[in-house]
Amino acid sequence: MAPITVGDVVPEGSISLFDEKDQLQTVSVHSLAAGKKVILFGVPGAFTPICSMNHVPSFIEKAEELKSKGVDEIICFSVNDPFVMKAWGKTYPENKHVKFVADGSGEYTQLLGLELDLKDKGLGVRSKRFALLLDNLKVTVANVESGGEFTISSAEDILKAL
Repeated sequence: MAPITVGDVVPEGSISLFDEKDQLQTVSVHSLAAGKKVILFGVPGAFTPICSMNHVPSFIEKAEELKSKGVDEIICFSVNDPFVMKAWGKTYPENKHVKFVADGSGEYTQLLGLELDLKDKGLGVRSKRFALLLDNLKVTVANVESGGEFTISSAEDILKAL
């Protein structure tokens, strides 16, 4: 499948997350993003160095600024199970705005066309590192990294586009 790009509508599909009551939920991406301005940023793996020390912190640190520019939701996305994503999210006690969601089987990653084959590193097929800005499900910014780079998908990069 061709990678998602500016002008596309994000495909319908399901992801998993723990809600405010700590209950595991499977929800549609459309239900999370319809009628809203949403940042969906993807990482190759929870607890991995660049993701944990740079990518996620950039969105946590800039969340208030992003929200002040009209962003309704900030969603961190990874091909990990929801329990791992929940545990990873808890390592950021200062986080008030970033939701950690799971694409455990990688099915939604395939729908986005953003698979990254990391089998040679023992990680299987994961998500490319990316940041999408969605406006009522339509992609208005698609910053997709090559390989393991982290050059265009930070919160700062999204702020420049807002």
